[in-house]
Amino acid sequence: NDPDYIQIGWIGKAGKQTMPEPTNMPPAMQYAYMSLWSLMASPLFYSGDMSKIDEFTLNILCNSEVIEVNQDPLGESGLVIHHPDSCFLMVKNLHDGSKAVGLFNRGKSRREVTAEWSELSIEGKQAIRDLWRQKDIRNSAKKFSALVPPQGVVMVKISPEN
Repeated sequence: NDPDYIQIGWIGKAGKQTMPEPTNMPPAMQYAYMSLWSLMASPLFYSGDMSKIDEFTLNILCNSEVIEVNQDPLGESGLVIHHPDSCFLMVKNLHDGSKAVGLFNRGKSRREVTAEWSELSIEGKQAIRDLWRQKDIRNSAKKFSALVPPQGVVMVKISPEN
């Protein structure tokens, strides 16, 4: 999987000699962009202007838990599970038996997106960790739901409870 360079932050115009400009992607879309690359196990090549990198862009590019998903030794790409209303899940098996799950909203308004254990091929009580916020959320026995911003993502790691 190689969808191309990561183009967030300040970027130039391909094939043109212009000065870099800030991306026109809203913050939620930038998180979704990096989540897609990580869940697809794609090469993480940043093509923005490093001299203009800001704290927000650095946070996206350097989140160790999201990068761990990308670099997982299993090397699998995530599976897409389509949902209604412009939503989908991307589920990636991890070497430790957990799953990284992106709950994506391609719509123009905030929506609740749910990952049912049955569609993730898991059962029983699971621990859930928000990878972008780097914090444990809660445990659940059947599903995980989140309000996802327009064109955004909530990315979690779901692990069997010990």
